[in-house]
Amino acid sequence: MAVSVLLVAQAAAYYLLPKAEYAPEAPPMASFPAELGGWRVVADYPLEEEVRKVLRADDTLNRSYASAGQVPLNLFMAYFKSQKTGVAPHSPKNCLPGSGWAPLSSEIAEVRIAGRSEPLEVNRFIVARGTEKTLVLYWYQTAYRVIASEYEAKVWLVIDSLMHRRSDTAIVRVVAPLPDGREGEIEKLTSEFISAAFPAVSRQIPR
Repeated sequence: MAVSVLLVAQAAAYYLLPKAEYAPEAPPMASFPAELGGWRVVADYPLEEEVRKVLRADDTLNRSYASAGQVPLNLFMAYFKSQKTGVAPHSPKNCLPGSGWAPLSSEIAEVRIAGRSEPLEVNRFIVARGTEKTLVLYWYQTAYRVIASEYEAKVWLVIDSLMHRRSDTAIVRVVAPLPDGREGEIEKLTSEFISAAFPAVSRQIPR
């Protein structure tokens, strides 16, 4: 059923997207805050040219942030001005296994955001490579909503294209090491970071 909905959404997007698409300019990722609450940038990782060519995003951010005495967390964002030509975010569920990471679990999780009445629904993805485990939390964000499901993102692409003449989107991903015995601590840490970063992430999407 989900695959059928996806195919219908993709077909509708191809035939129904308006000719005159509205693609507002987004703030440059380079201006994204270096400090988010008690979190500060500890490393910046510009993407290699080969990766940029495959990703085909209009702008990206790839940084590690850390709070005092805590493990660094990686924040990655990729913004796409338009999906009308078939350019779209790459799902970590496809990219990470291709990089040698084996999926252990995948589910939708809720993250509480300070000042937001509804929790944020995100993909919670755990992968492993050898003895190393990693927690990956990610979602898709537009000017109108936050979406966890890849299938729902395709459906909303059609709706927003028809209603607002927009198909821009961003994928936002937070990655943390997940040592054995520290799962609860890392889960709490990533939730706190997402809550601190979410207002700045939202400002990256033009209104």
